Amino acid sequence: MSEPFSVPVTVRGYETDVQGHLNQSVYLNYAEHARWSLLRAAGVSQSELIGSGVGPVALETTIRYKRELLAGDEVEVTCAFAWGEGKTFRIEQTVRKTDGTVAAEITAVGGLLDLEARKLVPDPRECFRKLASDPGLFGL
Repeated sequence: MSEPFSVPVTVRGYETDVQGHLNQSVYLNYAEHARWSLLRAAGVSQSELIGSGVGPVALETTIRYKRELLAGDEVEVTCAFAWGEGKTFRIEQTVRKTDGTVAAEITAVGGLLDLEARKLVPDPRECFRKLASDPGLFGL
């Protein structure tokens, strides 16, 4: 697995629920923001993905909530790709407060969809390696 890439996020008041803590669905937005930020940092844009005939797909996502987040909390959202053999890969993410407290752990299973065949590409690592100007951010 690669060293985690991270992005800072400040919890906004409108993202909280009636109990005053971060709404569960917003964790997915934070995770997605970190993933797309990693792609951009690695030199892969959405238009380049589409132009090469592939698009990322989420196959499974698990969130483990550890500590609540409140409006104004500042967090880092990490993102690290873990590669196996085959058509899928894992993305391990942590939402961590600035004091080091882990608020959530997110694990996603993803793949790259061949947009014409509508099937997963056989080797997503190779696709990312070819598209990225900095494949090291993907652990490649």
